[in-house]
Amino acid sequence: MEKIKIGISKCLLGEKVRYDGGHKRDHYITDTLGQYFEWVPVCPEVEYGLPVPREAMHLTGSPDAPRLVTIRTHIDHTDGMLKWVEKKLKELEREDLCCFIFKSKSPSSGMTGVKVYGDKGIQSTKGVGIFAGAFMRRFSLLPVEDDGRLNDPELRENFIERVFVFKRWQEFIRKGGYLKDLLNFHTHHKLLLLAHSPKHYTLLGRLVANAKNHKGDLHMEYYIKTMMDGLRLIATTKKNTNVLQHIMGYFRKQLSTEEKQELLELIENYWKGLIPLIVPVALVKHYVRKYDEPYLKKQYYLNPHPLELMLRNHV
Repeated sequence: MEKIKIGISKCLLGEKVRYDGGHKRDHYITDTLGQYFEWVPVCPEVEYGLPVPREAMHLTGSPDAPRLVTIRTHIDHTDGMLKWVEKKLKELEREDLCCFIFKSKSPSSGMTGVKVYGDKGIQSTKGVGIFAGAFMRRFSLLPVEDDGRLNDPELRENFIERVFVFKRWQEFIRKGGYLKDLLNFHTHHKLLLLAHSPKHYTLLGRLVANAKNHKGDLHMEYYIKTMMDGLRLIATTKKNTNVLQHIMGYFRKQLSTEEKQELLELIENYWKGLIPLIVPVALVKHYVRKYDEPYLKKQYYLNPHPLELMLRNHV
């Protein structure tokens, strides 16, 4: 499989670029995700021109428009960093990225929860790093996460799922992105959408049904924006259970009484939190193969990402 191109904070790969001369290598990122992702490393502070090691910095002022200032000497690097950021974002536009993994709480690369200091100490813990904020505004469709949040099984599964959806969208556009092919793309993602947001599932169905009444490019942009917005919502136990019960309807004529009972029991045990999602999904996939169910064969809900990542073993 072609590796997916991913932007990432350079220190997470083990490169010694942090202010103290160290790194923050994340072995899950490098050893597990690295099997499927091609990294495009970025270190804003070093690429902007600061040395290693260097004086530590933090954000000051307003959380809406923070300043990037050194802690001891109070040198303000905001304007210089913003000029570098603008140039860097133009370079990244040519990389065809599918997502970005940021370093958590960094004043340059933190995507959420960055401390912003005022005259009397911490003013807010809702700041966003200078580079991360600009990146998310420029590439608003791309999935983004940080290394800290990736420790949460639900957030991790949600993020990786979105990365693979966006990669498939890129391939769809690369092949022409024709309106006539949008129906197939949408159909194959239906149950995945339903697991995340029934509201977006319905809205996207209407968009596809009315595709011929809209201009192609604008319609495509609205479609993928709506889709990615829906997929950001967590696929909860309740919503997954609803999808699994929906799937059972496709086997109402094939499954024996014993098979129906077995699947119902697994779905109920998943609902109660006794087993992970992978267990009922594995049985559904078995029935899809056994009874050669054509619609479900093409549903990415059953195969949203490589099985080797074991993401559904923990949700």
